[in-house]
Amino acid sequence: MAQGKRGGPVSAELIKHAADLLRAGELVAFPTETVYGLGADATNGAAVTKIFAVKGRPSTNPLIVHVADKTIARHFAQTWDDRAEKLATSFWPGPLTLVLPKVPEIVPQVTAGLSTVGLRVPKHPIALQLLRTFGGALAAPSANRSNRISPTTAQHVRAEFGDAITLILDGGPCTVGIESTVLDLSDKPRILRPGAISREMIQEVLGEPVEQQTLITTAHTPTHSPGQLPVHYAPTKPAFRFDREQSNNIHQWHKTHSDSAVIWLSNATPEDYAHNLYAKLRDADTTAELILIEMPPDQPAWTAIRDRITRATKPIKLSDLSK
Repeated sequence: MAQGKRGGPVSAELIKHAADLLRAGELVAFPTETVYGLGADATNGAAVTKIFAVKGRPSTNPLIVHVADKTIARHFAQTWDDRAEKLATSFWPGPLTLVLPKVPEIVPQVTAGLSTVGLRVPKHPIALQLLRTFGGALAAPSANRSNRISPTTAQHVRAEFGDAITLILDGGPCTVGIESTVLDLSDKPRILRPGAISREMIQEVLGEPVEQQTLITTAHTPTHSPGQLPVHYAPTKPAFRFDREQSNNIHQWHKTHSDSAVIWLSNATPEDYAHNLYAKLRDADTTAELILIEMPPDQPAWTAIRDRITRATKPIKLSDLSK
């Protein structure tokens, strides 16, 4: 398994090798600003099928397609209206995925057989260099086992897959740390998955209301976006969430339960918390038998983080701690 220098520059030769592997139908893990992605040629059904096999991902859970720029995105979208143009101009490269009607070149394995595809231009120099060299569209979900904690370093990818991935491009830690906002533009604008680009930011650009989907679907129903399953981003150890008013009780309990890990909100900003969340969850998953996470406030700036924690944990009752 080849890899880029940890956290350092990746050579043009290695990028070319990665693009050649992708053209040959192989999988390549690469960094984005959100999380590390596991990439395959989005026009190659056999290659995309490998992603689902390696991840153990249900075929009803679609994949986001990454492209190098707005021009290439338009090529893979059946329609591209003024809303898509405004949002792409404002937020690309960046952590916003636009769901649009797809062209036939995007194979049905990518989209769970649906007629729409999520398109994104990532904001990471290695991802952009790879996409420009490849010259097409890469289907790339997070590079982890299905439903587990997303990877924000190349080391996380190696821990997940070992030698099962042909190549991992190491671009250091991801800056954003949680997955992109997914916005459905196939009808009225609707956020399918919250992320760093908030509903308020999108509404300001569009000048119209944006809906926020709250429906949690099941693995048996095709979805228009990843990140909609009731259990997602989850550690292997039992994980629970608690509210701030429960903090004193949790603190007292934790004093006598050193085999547990508590992730406190502290004074972190939403950006810092998102950047560190998955790394902290992974550390806790390897060192503790039980994980407790303090929920941030129910405010717009914390919407995406609350979504990730809710899908990764169960609510805890203080009576559970006495058992």
